[in-house]
Amino acid sequence: MDKEQKREKEVKRRFQSWFKPSILELVDKLYEQDDCRSRSEFIEKAIVFYAGYLSTENARGYLPKVVTSTLKAIVDNSDNRQNRMMFKLAVEIAIVQNLIAATQDIDPTSLERLRGECVKEVKRLGGGFSFEDALNWQKG
Repeated sequence: MDKEQKREKEVKRRFQSWFKPSILELVDKLYEQDDCRSRSEFIEKAIVFYAGYLSTENARGYLPKVVTSTLKAIVDNSDNRQNRMMFKLAVEIAIVQNLIAATQDIDPTSLERLRGECVKEVKRLGGGFSFEDALNWQKG
């Protein structure tokens, strides 16, 4: 049984507390919006939330599920878009490579040497390599 289930099965005890009228007005205004049946339930949820916030060991306890699921959906959507774009880019590169391979007579040793030089050049440019970079490189 997890902590939440144990907490729900506990017998509640009454105790006296003091609140400013403005705080009680805030509780009265918000407890129904949070689907709470009473002030007490709202205050209890607020205490559990704040305790989770302070301990930060159980982030799921105070981060609403909506926030975590929304963030997950955003990341998943971004991953899908990036994967689609990488696939499209790979297809275009395959086309260019096949066109060049069909029209040029390049021996395997020259190809490996070129690959090594390209790795160095792309690293030097921080991962960005444009057609203009290739022209400048080929012209000296």
